[in-house]
Amino acid sequence: MNWKKETTELKKRRKLAKSQGGKEAIKLQHAKGRLTLRERINLLLDENSFEEQGEIAGGSEVNEEGQLESLTPANFILGFGKINNKRVVVGGEDFTVKGGSPNPAGLRKSVYTEELALKYKMPLIRLHEGGGGSVAGPGKKSGGYGGDPVFSRSRFKSIADTLREIPVASAALGPVAGMPAARFVASHFRVMTKETAQILVAGPAVVERAFGKKMTKEELGGSEVHKLNGVTDNVATSEEDAFLQIKTFLSFFPQNKYELTERIETPDPFDRQEESLISIIPKDRKKSYEMRDVVNLIFDKDSFFEMTKFFGRGIITGFARINGYSVAIFANDSNFYAGSMSAEGAQKTSRFIRLCDTFNIPIVSLVDEPGFLIGPDAEKAGTILHGTEAVLATTESTVPWTTVMIRKSFGVAAAAHYGPDGYVLAWPSAESGPLPLEGGVAVAFKKEIAQAANPEAKRKELEEKMAKNQNPFPRAEAFSVHEIIDPRETRRYISLWADRIQGQLKASLVKDKLI
Repeated sequence: MNWKKETTELKKRRKLAKSQGGKEAIKLQHAKGRLTLRERINLLLDENSFEEQGEIAGGSEVNEEGQLESLTPANFILGFGKINNKRVVVGGEDFTVKGGSPNPAGLRKSVYTEELALKYKMPLIRLHEGGGGSVAGPGKKSGGYGGDPVFSRSRFKSIADTLREIPVASAALGPVAGMPAARFVASHFRVMTKETAQILVAGPAVVERAFGKKMTKEELGGSEVHKLNGVTDNVATSEEDAFLQIKTFLSFFPQNKYELTERIETPDPFDRQEESLISIIPKDRKKSYEMRDVVNLIFDKDSFFEMTKFFGRGIITGFARINGYSVAIFANDSNFYAGSMSAEGAQKTSRFIRLCDTFNIPIVSLVDEPGFLIGPDAEKAGTILHGTEAVLATTESTVPWTTVMIRKSFGVAAAAHYGPDGYVLAWPSAESGPLPLEGGVAVAFKKEIAQAANPEAKRKELEEKMAKNQNPFPRAEAFSVHEIIDPRETRRYISLWADRIQGQLKASLVKDKLI
């Protein structure tokens, strides 16, 4: 007597599970320009590192003799793996089985995903393509939908818990609706493929039924829609690009909030000086420049990773390395409303600062802030509400900050750029005050300008006079900044700061009883 019969059936079940939705379903998936979930997992993870959980979960049919005739695999695949030799948990909907809408085993595995990542304190990666529940219910034999038991815990509890403990990155790689769409947005980093992904509260058929309006999935929730409203952080040109972005994002993070991000050795000298920094800020205060060029010139070469570029475009957020250390970049883009903070920019700022604070990633703020965006549209958008929340997110943060005053630093909005007890540097081009020069002069000297023989000449005269009072040297004399520096020295100053705060970062974990 032995167990050969049972082990033979086990092999058969494994083979059936690997077949996913069958050859025709896989062929159709490829015809749509999309990979299968198993292909995605293999492409994302280090070679041969995937350890699947619940490999043969699904629904089976047996004949009268009890022999297996067919198996419909769970349409959610889940397991452990490695990225750059670091462990992660990965899971996603299998669109080749029931269009990713959860069957019973698939639902159980999807609910288990966050629990598994939380238990082992590993980053979580979700690969989304599928819908939520079906109006038809879980199967033909079931009755009406009776709901979850009264004693059940909300599925959103573990989703919320992951955001407080482990890095979470999600990719939308096809049509995503219902619960998968909610999981997608409940992530620290969200990326959509440009041509093939859509994020939808409800699909075209439901929208047409409700509003009598025909729309495609792309028109409703394609990448062009969601990159502008902040639903997705980034857009990828392909699935491979989406996976590369996820890997890059995670490289700046620790495994969980109980650890620190590892330093990476770099051949880039910590005190490298770039001559172009001395002239990158125009003397003409009305001319803009490229803040991203400033970032790339200061930080480790080719290390800058931007996120949420098309939402709140006056604000730049992302990650980079300085002398091998992981840091967050928070800056202004003078090409959009002179870099002023809009309601969208403020929401983007609050989320970003809280993300950095959760995982102890120090923040480098490069300031060219003229203040909150003004005007009727800005008032309708609630700019003061969202802007104040951004300022409060900064004041409540505990992670180390360094702020470099590049150009403008005005009004209440400027307070969002200076962390508690932060290290403050200023370039000679820096100017600061309660109001931007042009608006401040127009208000404070309104009567004097109006009564002048040449109002325009008088206004310019006053602006030039007041500009002399807004240079950084009085602040340095009053020790309101730590140093005024040659812009070419910026990399050296920030590198030294990043090195000396390492003890502070470790101490914060001990203080908060995280280690």
